[in-house]
Amino acid sequence: SSGINAEYGDKKCPFTGDVAIRGRLLRGTVRSMKMKSTLTIRRDYLHYIKKYNRFEKSHKNISAHVAPAFLDLKQGDPVLIGQCRPLSMTVRFNVLKVIATAASDKKKFAKF
Repeated sequence: SSGINAEYGDKKCPFTGDVAIRGRLLRGTVRSMKMKSTLTIRRDYLHYIKKYNRFEKSHKNISAHVAPAFLDLKQGDPVLIGQCRPLSMTVRFNVLKVIATAASDKKKFAKF
């Protein structure tokens, strides 16, 4: 779902506010929603170690602003975030979309 046709006032929202999305578009899963209008996204990736000719699992946590249209998010939901200007000390991304997953995806092979 996207928050394009929402009726609310949020100046940091990319749909109704004055924030432009430019730069990177990233995917990740919601790690925590303990902040008021911010959530933490976890991005998993593989890092290559040349000496051992192998990959190691690694991750990064990214803070992203949540518009009121996306307040029904839960921990573990996959989301698409877009880069914008710095909104606070740690937030440089905005939630753009919740990526829908089928109910049978739990049994399939995951990245990790």
